[in-house]
Amino acid sequence: MRPQSPIPPETGLTTGLAAHLPHWEEVYRDLHAHPELAFAEHRTAATVASELAGIAGWEVTEGVGGTGVVAVLRNGAGPVVWLRADMDALPVREETGLAYASGTAGLMHACGHDVHVAALLGACRQLAARPDAWRGTAVAVFQPAEEVGAGALAMLDNGVLDRFPRPDVVLGQHVGPLPAGVVITRPGAVMAAADSVRVTLHGAGAHASAPHVAVDPVVMAASVVLRLQTLSARLAPLSPSPLLTVGAIHSGTVPNVIPHTAELLCSLRTFDEQTREQVLTDLRRIVRAEAEAQGATRTPDIGTYDSFPLTVNDADATERVLAALAADGTLGRVLPVPLSASEDFGRFGTAAGCPSVMFHFGGADPADFDAEAVAALERGTLPPGTVMNHSPRYAPSDRHAVAAGVRHLLAVAGSWLADDGTTAEPAPCPA
Repeated sequence: MRPQSPIPPETGLTTGLAAHLPHWEEVYRDLHAHPELAFAEHRTAATVASELAGIAGWEVTEGVGGTGVVAVLRNGAGPVVWLRADMDALPVREETGLAYASGTAGLMHACGHDVHVAALLGACRQLAARPDAWRGTAVAVFQPAEEVGAGALAMLDNGVLDRFPRPDVVLGQHVGPLPAGVVITRPGAVMAAADSVRVTLHGAGAHASAPHVAVDPVVMAASVVLRLQTLSARLAPLSPSPLLTVGAIHSGTVPNVIPHTAELLCSLRTFDEQTREQVLTDLRRIVRAEAEAQGATRTPDIGTYDSFPLTVNDADATERVLAALAADGTLGRVLPVPLSASEDFGRFGTAAGCPSVMFHFGGADPADFDAEAVAALERGTLPPGTVMNHSPRYAPSDRHAVAAGVRHLLAVAGSWLADDGTTAEPAPCPA
């Protein structure tokens, strides 16, 4: 699974790219050092707008859906292609040791959105510099708040489909811990639906020396966690299997006081609506039954938030994307099952009624993958010790990730925008 040529020769839309890559790599490093949380991407959005203002032809609009930025480049008759990059960081304390590590305590670009932004900016520059190589309209969508599943919806609620050229296709990419020059995706469901679930258990507090007069929510919470793991195990035979994880427990402040409440924060990943509803029903039943068994007099509060829809790739458009990437020297692999991670990217294509494709690309130096690591990739698994997205130690290679990201966007956009007389015009989306 090692790519043969991570940086193929320049041609068409990529002509002249190498000379500008150092700038986009520096933009990436700057964004990495200045992470911002969902809907607070003010500096990031300003950087995007400033960079686009320096590229002739782009019509730039700020403040779309809060901190989003949308830019439009028109180049004659032809299809409308949306290219999307998300901008927000995570509340993670960075441990990469990079010279350009986060300068903001407790915040980090642990998911690679800084790469996405820099790569899309680089693609914007190339599209403007090579109008002879394409025809149509390119729309660059810099989206806020992907990490909380709210940014795409905020832009849609702010009229992004009515204020800007309506897409014939929406394309998005996400960097991951693969070697640069490798892309993975699949037609149909490609990423899970996700729900965050908050459970608040109500007990009766007391002094730690008198547990007999209390209803201990900590004990209640511990029992709920174990029972929920049993639920996950019983759902394992489903393919792909839903995932239910308890990521946080909050209760109490000191050792000698039994608190009144305990809070559980859970993450649910599912691949169809029927399973999602069934798991949520089972979760509520288990939590309420355990509270009753423990003698709680108040029913637990259970609610979902930060929900993500199932990400579904259009089959024909996915085939087209993989062909375009292969023609550019990228090694593409079709996933056998959807990824269990989640995205809100699919909301754009669904709302527009047009095809959309999300693919994941490698952002690591291929030289870091020895024969054993490559063999693991060929088996469809990540090498042992791989640092994943959302880890405090995750950081794509500035040199390899940005170059790959720019090339991938140009390749897939060019598949629709090609001006070589061979690419058929897609049917327009319904108004």
